[in-house]
Amino acid sequence: MAAGLVALALAFPTTLRAADSWDWSVAPYAWAPSIGADLREGQPPAESRQAFNDWIDKVDFAFLGHVEGRGDRFGMFGDVIYLALSDSHDYPRLRTEGDLDAGVVELAAVLPLGERRFEGLDLFGGLRYFDVSTKATFDPASDLLPVVTRDRDEGFYDFLFGARYTMKLSDRWGLTLRGDGSTGDTDGSWSANANLQYHAGPGFWVFGYRHLQVDLPMRNSSLDLTLSGPQVGYAFTF
Repeated sequence: MAAGLVALALAFPTTLRAADSWDWSVAPYAWAPSIGADLREGQPPAESRQAFNDWIDKVDFAFLGHVEGRGDRFGMFGDVIYLALSDSHDYPRLRTEGDLDAGVVELAAVLPLGERRFEGLDLFGGLRYFDVSTKATFDPASDLLPVVTRDRDEGFYDFLFGARYTMKLSDRWGLTLRGDGSTGDTDGSWSANANLQYHAGPGFWVFGYRHLQVDLPMRNSSLDLTLSGPQVGYAFTF
């Protein structure tokens, strides 16, 4: 499922390529977020939905892709994020080992309110999809208790809505501020980011900071996932 959605997002601009008057940008990013995953278990060895805070807690690199097309009155974009993580922690009564594979795909229509393309206020709405696979191993401190392993692989569809504002600071520099939220299968997610653009060559460099937080109601458990950190990329325009 995740692979199909990634392919769909990357092929996003071809659906409207016949509209030659549109402007397009394709941007790969590197993201270095601090990642926190808090797991709440509702079955043994947990007691009364015990919270395993910092079940995964680390700084890692993630790769993102952004594709966007813009006409005078309408636009659309697609985003892809993928993470593969593992971590271990010692708690008072047991040790945990966690593996997390997470993919996020966003597809949205854009309503520009500014007079110039890629400048001013934009409103957008669409779909945010989370594909999350977890493996949690619980190793009790007591040798009399068994080691328990649980695997989960679930997908969540949310309605995405948000706004962003892009301002031109000089001939080469620009600034974009974005905030959004989503709701649906998840218990809610939100993200915010600020990006500086430096125009050079056939596109522009992007330097920014992004925060993403989501509460996932997984089977017999819940997972609170937070990603926050700097990002850098280059957007090719045509």
